[in-house]
Amino acid sequence: MSLRIVTQGEEVTAFLSGEIDHHTAKGMREEIDGCAVRQKPLKLVLDFREVSFMDSSGIGLVMGRYRLMQELGGELRVTGVPSHIKKVMRLSGLDKLAVMEESRPRKTTTPPPHRQPSEEVQEALKEEQPSDSMALSKE
Repeated sequence: MSLRIVTQGEEVTAFLSGEIDHHTAKGMREEIDGCAVRQKPLKLVLDFREVSFMDSSGIGLVMGRYRLMQELGGELRVTGVPSHIKKVMRLSGLDKLAVMEESRPRKTTTPPPHRQPSEEVQEALKEEQPSDSMALSKE
């Protein structure tokens, strides 16, 4: 079982990974439920971005968390679902119970894309650069 739970304010996110089957689902359910009951979040997010396989136990996992959040007065969101798992979820009707979101963009430390300087800045830079006639040559 591979599960990481992060709490931010009124939101609890469970990052699931690997395979969700009858061997792993029970432990995931217990850990997610324990955190949700303690925290009583307004929103529980199940992030499936790193899930490689899911059988009917995964459907039960989502349905049970939906019921739990209904009891707690919150909502369930499912995000980052790979396309092959999304098909199974839609066929089972999970998309009618929980809000299925597109993958959330991950926060990165990548610098912003290079931007061209404004025309004013470009003109100022041109004025500072020596022209060909003013270039110094080695003699």
